[in-house]
Amino acid sequence: MSSAALFGALGDPHRLRIVTHLCESGPRSTLQVAQVISLSRQATTKHLELLSAAGVVGSAKQGRERIWTVDPAPLAEAGDYLAELSARWDHALGRLKAFVED
Repeated sequence: MSSAALFGALGDPHRLRIVTHLCESGPRSTLQVAQVISLSRQATTKHLELLSAAGVVGSAKQGRERIWTVDPAPLAEAGDYLAELSARWDHALGRLKAFVED
């Protein structure tokens, strides 16, 4: 999974709310997620499927419902990527400051 695909999946406010909700509340059905984010079940399903394709969430069938959970591994990878990017930025700013002060 590329970082671009992961950040693309998380870049939509509805999908970000879904991930946040699942992180806070634990496994939830499609209907439960739809009620929290105030979207139709069909729209929620599309967002969940996109998040699933990006590897952020997974699901299991339970009776007639699909239960969704967050996979923390891609989120940890995103955190690592952002930390590395931040360190590079800090290093670049340090070089700029040294150049300006000299």
